[in-house]
This record gives sequence, C-alpha cells and structure tokens, in this order.
Amino acid sequence: GQRHGAELAAAARVAAAGGAASHRTVSVNLDAIGGSALTDVSIDVPSSPSAGIPVTYVPARNTVFLAIALGYAEVLAASAIFVGVNAVDYSGYPDCRPAFIDAFQVLADVATKAGVEGQGPRIAAPLLQLSKADIVRRGQELGVDYGLTVSCYNADPQGRACGQCDACRLRTEGFRAAGVADPRSSKADTTPDLTIEWRVLAFDLSTGQERWSAAVSKAKPRYPIHPSNTWASETPVA
Repeated sequence: GQRHGAELAAAARVAAAGGAASHRTVSVNLDAIGGSALTDVSIDVPSSPSAGIPVTYVPARNTVFLAIALGYAEVLAASAIFVGVNAVDYSGYPDCRPAFIDAFQVLADVATKAGVEGQGPRIAAPLLQLSKADIVRRGQELGVDYGLTVSCYNADPQGRACGQCDACRLRTEGFRAAGVADPRSSKADTTPDLTIEWRVLAFDLSTGQERWSAAVSKAKPRYPIHPSNTWASETPVA
C-alpha cells in the first residue's frame, strides 16, 4: 500500500543478485489504514526534517511485517528472521528501536507453536546499532551493489530518488561520511549540466547581407529538457 512500487522492484533485484533461494511478496494494504505520508497520497512527503516522529512513520508497519515474517518462518522452520531496522542515523520511528526488537522477540517466543516449544526463530537486526556510514562500508565489504537499491520515500516509477526527503538525506549523509560515491540516480540527474556553443544570425538591413556572430559558449542550467534542444536567437542589425 505504499505510494510507489520502486522498493518492491528493488527488493526483487537485490534478492536475485544476492542469490536468495526464493523471493516472495505478500500483499498488505496499509493504505486502507492511512495515517502516513508513505501510504496516504493526500499527505505530502516532507522535504525537510521535522521535530518529533515525522509523518513518514507508518503506524505499526514493522509490527505487521514481522508478524507475517514470523508466520512464514514457522512454516519454514527457520531459525532466524533478519530485519534491516536502524536506530542510529534514522527518523526516530518507534519500531526501529532496540526496545521494539526485544519486545517482538518476547512475543515470538510465546505467540507460535515453535516458540512455546523452545524452537522459535531469533529476531536478528544486524544494522540496528550501526551508523549509515558503517552500513555503507559493511555493504561494500560484502559486495553489495548499491545501484540496485532504493531508499527514497518519494521515488519515481524508475526508482530515481527525489533527493529531498529524510531517507534521501540520511542516505546521502551516510555515503558522504563513508567516502563512497552513491551509484543510485536521482530525478535531478536526468539531464546533465551541458555547455552549449551557439551563434547569432544577424541581418544587416543596409546591405541586405546575413552574417553569423562569433561562437559564444554558455552553461545550460540543470533542468528537464531534451539534450538535443538548443538555444537560438536572431537579431537584425540596423
């Protein structure tokens, strides 16, 4: 029920690249509940940090996700459930904190057949206490292709980042602190900075002759026009 599907496509890419034995998507329509800028299109995704827990918090989302994962883990007789929450460089979401992970572990141990028989899965959150820079570095050590990933709350259908939301800001700061270039593209990258050489065609009214001016170079600002577009001007000379 999230406002864009770019993360679903990214999850499939990452699973394939990582050699996952299987990849499964379960539909959970949290947009039916709303209450978050990520699931309710009537609430704008903020472009600057705010005080307190931001409107991008999705009510109880990680609880719902882990509950589904817990059921599937029991079916598979899995020994662990891994979740990528982080409580260091983050937006302050309550379901990304150590207390939440600890509490869900208690729940998992009493809420399932495997749990009450002492064979329930461990809730593992290996990124919980790492900074974003540490996560970037660790991913590099493990050969993660960050070009396959999407972090943006407001990505376009191609997965290009908005460059303004909290997720983009935290990701940018993490890569910068790690001294690593982020391979993911953003919407602002669709048209590169160009320098265009142009000439002005002038018409001399006294002689009836046309002439071209000397070449002039001008930097084109970054904005979404087709690169083949050019600038032209025609000025009569009295």
